[in-house]
Amino acid sequence: MFVNKAVSRKCTLLVLFLPFLTLSQSAANQNDDELAQMQAQLNKEVMSKPFLAEKPEEVDAYINSMLEKNVKPKEYGGTHWRSGYTCRDLLRYSWTEYRNCKYYYRYYGRYYN
Repeated sequence: MFVNKAVSRKCTLLVLFLPFLTLSQSAANQNDDELAQMQAQLNKEVMSKPFLAEKPEEVDAYINSMLEKNVKPKEYGGTHWRSGYTCRDLLRYSWTEYRNCKYYYRYYGRYYN
């Protein structure tokens, strides 16, 4: 008789907690779906922006050709330069600004003012 009461209590507890377990699992699945949607949106945003690589060979070729022509680099005229920046910081905005900064740095030995 004692075994039956123990089994009966376990079954009663299981019946009482079963709805909570299924609700918990349902919430977990919903969270997984939301995370997957957020990740897909983030991937879409990242891939929509252009990727600007450094291209050191092209930058060196440009710098050498400008040095051969004895062309002085111009002061920075854009809106992206900030105190403490390096040329690499300009790469997120424009490859041309990055390339021109590298030429300016090679020519004068310093970054823009």
